[in-house]
Amino acid sequence: MTMRLAPSMTPDTQFFWDGLKNHTLLIQCCTQCEVVRHPPRPMCPRCNSVEWHTIESAGRGRVFSFVMPQHPAYPWFEYPYIVALIDLDEGIRLVSNLCGIAPEDASIGMPVEVFYEHFDNDLVLAQFRPVVQL
Repeated sequence: MTMRLAPSMTPDTQFFWDGLKNHTLLIQCCTQCEVVRHPPRPMCPRCNSVEWHTIESAGRGRVFSFVMPQHPAYPWFEYPYIVALIDLDEGIRLVSNLCGIAPEDASIGMPVEVFYEHFDNDLVLAQFRPVVQL
């Protein structure tokens, strides 16, 4: 796969990207009111506290919505690909890719789990795939 563009990293989001490199999906949580939030930001939207810690996500959730971008075609994606909004069990939504499934088999509400994809520019991203039902 061609080198993927790296996301912008700031002091407020660095913990998230560092966690992915360690195969850990970290979620920001307010120290005062315990509300979880994503994307990461410096202040709690509920109580305005600037004190926070992280919790580790189990990496499971459900597809809330999805799209299949077509144009413009980017060289670092293999087409078709699915961009999904994932409702994590911890109560946040995360934008990612839905992998390991044909686009026609993707559905709203399907259970998914995280996996970590490494790219050739030292980038690690959280991707999601359908949960295998036994």
